[in-house]
Amino acid sequence: MNPSISAKDRLIFALDVPDREGAEKYVRLLGDVVGCFKIGLELFIKEGPDVLKMVKENSSASIFLDLKLHDIPATVRSALRSATTHGVRFITIHGSDGESILQTAAEVKDSGLEVLAVTVLTSISESQLGALGYKDNLSLSQLVLDRARCAEKSGCAGVICSGEEVAAIKNICGAKFKAIVPGVRPAWGEVKADDQSRIVTPKGAIANGADLIVVGRPIRDAKEPAVAAGKIIAEIESTMTNLG
Repeated sequence: MNPSISAKDRLIFALDVPDREGAEKYVRLLGDVVGCFKIGLELFIKEGPDVLKMVKENSSASIFLDLKLHDIPATVRSALRSATTHGVRFITIHGSDGESILQTAAEVKDSGLEVLAVTVLTSISESQLGALGYKDNLSLSQLVLDRARCAEKSGCAGVICSGEEVAAIKNICGAKFKAIVPGVRPAWGEVKADDQSRIVTPKGAIANGADLIVVGRPIRDAKEPAVAAGKIIAEIESTMTNLG
């Protein structure tokens, strides 16, 4: 965990909404509260790059473009170059296809765009690996660590992983290699029909060494989203203080 990152800047709010109207509502509510907004496939496909411009016009927060790029290296390379023209801070690529794709991250390293490799989606549990074609004796944690090691070697800025794997990743890849954790659920936030299987609290993620955490529904579904976000930031700050 990088101690120079403020508690506010460690919180990424997931703009998992269907259109610009919904996104703008939360950007206006949270633009001065959270450090970063995550824009995923649903919103980006519906609204395109204009939604990135909207976020920048209404907030000082950075942008995490979570597209999970997954294609041949030449196509991923071109997509990353295109992303550098939009002023986003983070973008994701899948880490499942090895160095040939992950090495494309090195080509945009000097642009300010940080490429993050998705290790294993937090919706996937270890019991599902066999059905996905992996050998029976492969543990989910080992698969995540192998992909993190490959991403670090290939020049990625960091990985997306669950809070359960952060400490091991930091131990193998070093403190400067970023670990961003989705599937974060505060103890006070109930999420109905949750599709995440490897979840942690904000405190648990930060204590394990996460650099940033991604929170969506617990903030979005709260009666007062800004208050909910503030509670999470306070939890992050308290955890950082206790860690010394």
